[in-house]
Amino acid sequence: MPGGTRLPWAQVPAGLRLAAEQQLGGAVVEAITQPGGFSPGAAARLRLDTGRRAFAKAVGPELNPDSPGIYRMEARIAAALPAHVPAPRLLGTIEDDGWVLLLFEDIDGAMPAQPWRPPELARVLAALTDLATSLTPAPFDAPALADANARAFAGWRGLLAQAGRGTDGLTGLDRWARDHLAELAELEAGWPAAGAGAGLVHTDLRADNILLTADRVVFVDWPWACIGAPWVDLLCMAPSIAMQGGPPAEEVFTGHPVARDADPAAVTAVLAALAGYFVRASRQPDPPGIPTVRAFQAAQGAVTLDWLRLRTGWR
Repeated sequence: MPGGTRLPWAQVPAGLRLAAEQQLGGAVVEAITQPGGFSPGAAARLRLDTGRRAFAKAVGPELNPDSPGIYRMEARIAAALPAHVPAPRLLGTIEDDGWVLLLFEDIDGAMPAQPWRPPELARVLAALTDLATSLTPAPFDAPALADANARAFAGWRGLLAQAGRGTDGLTGLDRWARDHLAELAELEAGWPAAGAGAGLVHTDLRADNILLTADRVVFVDWPWACIGAPWVDLLCMAPSIAMQGGPPAEEVFTGHPVARDADPAAVTAVLAALAGYFVRASRQPDPPGIPTVRAFQAAQGAVTLDWLRLRTGWR
């Protein structure tokens, strides 16, 4: 699975590492870098001389200028999540010279196997039902889905505007998407109302943001959590499931309890916005420190576009 270029724990600024040890109450004797994800910072499971364990992630503006702010958002969400939510508990936040370090409880688990194995996928999909139920209504205030994603979920409209100005010749754009660009932009425009709801949704669920333990499914990395329709997480995750060897996205979505009461037209509108996001984002230059994310977005965009083509029935 592609990911960011991880920074070894030993290269995190010494002051941050010392502050982490002081907060955890011991000296780090082992730090194992973890795979997956797209942050360019450190992500390590720590073992202390006291026997205590913790998970640490740290990033500074020189690695990626946006990542420290994302970590701050994650800290706020993680601190507010109720105890019953299957997510790592936040142990502490440390900031120094623009760097942000987050300390979480260490989860003794592993990411789902890729390609997906049916028993593990069944566990995750069942846990998604429980997650949506337990977080609806949202247990605390968070940005509305439409507000949090207003810029990101305007991909088709952005491409249409760029094509009109002559700043994007749409080279390499899928032929079906090019033929229906104006219609896709119109469909996408209705997504804010379509995705509105009362649930707290993660919005970035995929295999590398999930840990399987002996008896739990744990959802990690919550910086983009916001309030929307409870089925949004399932919709956002379904293309990655198909992309990574699981069943087709439409099968995953329509067969799931969370989607049972979802309005089909609303689902298609949000799906259009998601596809537009992946497709347009994949055409942008690589962000600093994250050289693999565009290829991953392109792969997700292709699967999401296939699903959207199926749902619209456009030829």
